[in-house]
Amino acid sequence: MKVLYFAWLRDRVGTGEETVDPPPEVRTVGDLMAWLTSRSDRHARAFSDPAIVRCAVDQDFADVNAPLDGAAEVAFFPPVTGG
Repeated sequence: MKVLYFAWLRDRVGTGEETVDPPPEVRTVGDLMAWLTSRSDRHARAFSDPAIVRCAVDQDFADVNAPLDGAAEVAFFPPVTGG
């Protein structure tokens, strides 16, 4: 699965993109965030406040309970405002 990071998440993780192979127990976006947090201090810093992290699964906005069944891409980004 490809994981994309945008804005300050990219800066904290140290990359804009990585390919990961999470274990079978990682079934939701929230599970993925927790698993990524355990990978490194940089990941832990990026997800230190998961309430302010937004995500998309295969380019559709999703929440932490969204399933990852067959997902090819998960993107994480800060809240977006428009005007």
